[in-house]
Amino acid sequence: MKKSSLLAVAALAGAAAMVLAGCSSNSGGNGGATDGGGGGDAAGRACVILPDAASSPRWENFDRKYLQEGLEAAGFEADIQNAQGDTNKYATIADQQLTKGCGVMLLVDYQGAAEAVAEKAKGEGIPVIAYDRPFDGADYYVSFDNVEVGRLEGQTVLDGLATAGKDPATAVVVYMGGDPTDGNAAMFHDGAVEVMEAAGIKAAAEPPGVWDQAKSQTNFEQALTSLGGKVDGVWVANDTNAAGVIKVLQDNNLTGVAVSGQDANVAGLQNILLGWQTATVYKPVKDEATAAVETAISLLNGEDVKTDAELDDGTPYIQVTPILVGPDKVKDVIAAGDADYDDVCTPDVMAACEQYGVTAQ
Repeated sequence: MKKSSLLAVAALAGAAAMVLAGCSSNSGGNGGATDGGGGGDAAGRACVILPDAASSPRWENFDRKYLQEGLEAAGFEADIQNAQGDTNKYATIADQQLTKGCGVMLLVDYQGAAEAVAEKAKGEGIPVIAYDRPFDGADYYVSFDNVEVGRLEGQTVLDGLATAGKDPATAVVVYMGGDPTDGNAAMFHDGAVEVMEAAGIKAAAEPPGVWDQAKSQTNFEQALTSLGGKVDGVWVANDTNAAGVIKVLQDNNLTGVAVSGQDANVAGLQNILLGWQTATVYKPVKDEATAAVETAISLLNGEDVKTDAELDDGTPYIQVTPILVGPDKVKDVIAAGDADYDDVCTPDVMAACEQYGVTAQ
């Protein structure tokens, strides 16, 4: 799978600084609308496939909303569907969308299913945007700077070890990565390893990567047993998996363990406030969705798309900047509308919310 190219210049700070008229070998009028109008005209339809609802709550809670609002506000029709973790359903949705007609396809890959869809779409002259996850055959890749996400996660582990007074060179650290069929998983891993190993960390155990809380919990429990119940830090690729790791730590009365994550989901924010998770990498979904919407609009209008980064295979890469969130910044996620105060500040978390200044908006 693809990795982020280190040739990229500065990562873009949110969506506002990108997608202006420019030049790209993959840009232009492939399937572009001539009048910018929406309605039933295939050239004015953006076809979107989301991967599932299990790996992260973001897809249905945030991405769907922001993508639909952005596309419809620009006068285009948005056909947004979710494959629900089924590659066969993914293919069926795509065939239905292509039969109805698409001016652009915006795909979040699921276990490689997007590649065949991209091939079909491009055979019909329809440009394809890889959204959040890279895959072969896309014309553009819109995502956060995923190597930087990994670096921030690696720094989270180092920060947690420092707080506990642990030397990285002798600390027992377990690596819990994401599903290797997700092209981003390698980027997260590479960024985290770059930071952690530069500080002297060596993986004490590294179970197979997954995007599944229950499997991650089982994998970590087995790793912990193999280590005689000793662990100082866990690099975890996202908050959902981190919740499984934390359950094992709680069951074994292990406190003060450095734990990373990403997505700033409700469970992750609660675990951070309660001290079970060191920090999370917050990826403001609205920024990423806005970047994708603006890219799609340019293509639907037959305009060029300017990018200043690329993947190793040359695919133009539109990057969005991630943010590290510890307990003192949980309030910022809620203020941005990416988490609900009532969901986070439940009775058992209320004291921590008050301690860190988390308030209802």
